[in-house]
Amino acid sequence: MSSFGAGKTKEVIFSVEDGSVKMFLRGRPVPMMIPDELAPTYSLDTRSELPSCRLKLEWVYGYRGRDCRANLYLLPTGEIVYFVASVAVLYSVEEQRQRHYLGHNDDIKCLAIHPDMVTIATGQVAGTTKEGKPLPPHVRIWDSVSLSTLHVLGLGVFDRAVCCVGFSKSNGGNLLCAVDESNDHMLSVWDWAKETKVVDVKKHEKPKYVLCVTFLEGGDVVTGDSGGNLYVWGKGGNRITQAVLGAHDGGVFGLCALRDGTLVSGGGRDRRVVLWGSDYSKLQEVEVPEDFGPVRTVAEGHGDTLYVGTTRNSILQGSVHTGFSLLVQGHVEELWGLATHPSRAQFVTCGQDKLVHLWSSDSHQPLWSRIIEDPARSAGFHPSGSVLAVGTVTGRWLLLDTETHDLVAIHTDGNEQISVVSFSPDGAYLAVGSHDNLVYVYTVDQGGRKVSRLGKCSGHSSFITHLDWAQDSSCFVTNSGDYEILYWDPATCKQITSADAVRNMEWATATCVLGFGVFGIWSEGADGTDINAVARSHDGKLLASADDFGKVHLFSYPCCQPRALSHKYGGHSSHVTNVAFLWDDSMALTTGGKDTSVLQWRVV
Repeated sequence: MSSFGAGKTKEVIFSVEDGSVKMFLRGRPVPMMIPDELAPTYSLDTRSELPSCRLKLEWVYGYRGRDCRANLYLLPTGEIVYFVASVAVLYSVEEQRQRHYLGHNDDIKCLAIHPDMVTIATGQVAGTTKEGKPLPPHVRIWDSVSLSTLHVLGLGVFDRAVCCVGFSKSNGGNLLCAVDESNDHMLSVWDWAKETKVVDVKKHEKPKYVLCVTFLEGGDVVTGDSGGNLYVWGKGGNRITQAVLGAHDGGVFGLCALRDGTLVSGGGRDRRVVLWGSDYSKLQEVEVPEDFGPVRTVAEGHGDTLYVGTTRNSILQGSVHTGFSLLVQGHVEELWGLATHPSRAQFVTCGQDKLVHLWSSDSHQPLWSRIIEDPARSAGFHPSGSVLAVGTVTGRWLLLDTETHDLVAIHTDGNEQISVVSFSPDGAYLAVGSHDNLVYVYTVDQGGRKVSRLGKCSGHSSFITHLDWAQDSSCFVTNSGDYEILYWDPATCKQITSADAVRNMEWATATCVLGFGVFGIWSEGADGTDINAVARSHDGKLLASADDFGKVHLFSYPCCQPRALSHKYGGHSSHVTNVAFLWDDSMALTTGGKDTSVLQWRVV
């Protein structure tokens, strides 16, 4: 090692002779070439600068209805409150504005509103930090006006997750009960203002048939059960004063007592929302469209408006008289595919649920949604924006028309997951990276509508993870599951082995997680799978990363000092699977894997 700027830090070696930097992931060397213009002044000891910009969470797409109940309420502010991932969302439908409570560090599972209609309790699951330390499940009590955290309950007390919370209706609501997901399903009661536990008890195995309960103004209690029956329990007693048998076909999942003394129930299997008179006679009913799934929870809005949360992670708005329309659209299963439109405020998401949504980042609504035959994994726009490629987990990939959302073509390459589909900047090629270690290259005509296979790039010894094109479309670079960086000539499908041929290449994008311009994203001792995605802003100044610990990081670009400084943001739970900037860099989008959410961040 010569002393001319050559140096060695833990796990990174800089060689002046080769003009290269070598980092190590799980003991494997990853050599990266330094562009000639940076090589003379490059030093590992230079301090990286924090980016001048920050991210501010602007919009959360999605809702957790698939396995949670009683998690949708209207607040006096006119906002509806619900949750997805580790964010509690306060959504003003009239103003089309969201506020966010971000105190949690992993998935929220339950929510309750205090009788004062301002104080809110939310309970979360157990998680782990980047360093492997446990994040214990707990309850947070917070103010829905200021969004400040008032109290934290039960750190080290609850097991696995807090799955149910509720404030006492009498005595000023100063007690909170919580149920956790331990084997004994412990029910505990807390004096929440003092943050002390009053009592706890194992929930004895009772028949698990009561699915929902609501208290009526007069003091009666109504329960809905798994057999579709409603039972009215007289005030103060434990006897049933009235029964509505077969109110629903299948379980009753949601009950809501309305201001005018009537009652609304929501059914699982039959997807019906039924309005009952004060004498429990059926006044009206409406069926929720099948696409939205069974009813999970019902909340009263202004006038005769109702909000309905469904098991397919959607929130509907409407009434029993007019029917329901979509207010919040969500994905239902693990989410990996994300691509931003080349010239519009639009982006695409696609996931395990076989759904492809094209969203407007301005209206926050899907412009269209389409069900495809296979679970989706990746997506990419043609530079014209008029055609979209979608890669699936079966080796099939499709081309869709972005205006009509019609299927343009369908192709199959191998029978493994297609992890990346990427058009060249000039629109002449399409590269399809597969888990079978190959990249399939197609020539493209008619603005992306006609593709024909040119050949395949063979040379990686593990599955393809990421791919970037050169600005002039003359070559592309790939990363693989065993941390290789290889370069390819699309015209011949041959590997480019000369370092100097690609050392000074200008890249149209930076989505590869391995490379000289991005290696500062890796923390010390990182496992090479910790970071799922990176994206460079189009102006070349920012780099965002998505990691396995629920965090989105924002770095300055190029990010070529070891362990670069970053701003870090929570909101997702565990795996953040993808990240991309809108075409004008005004926003960044991130997808959560199992949390099924999409977060939209304003770049400020």
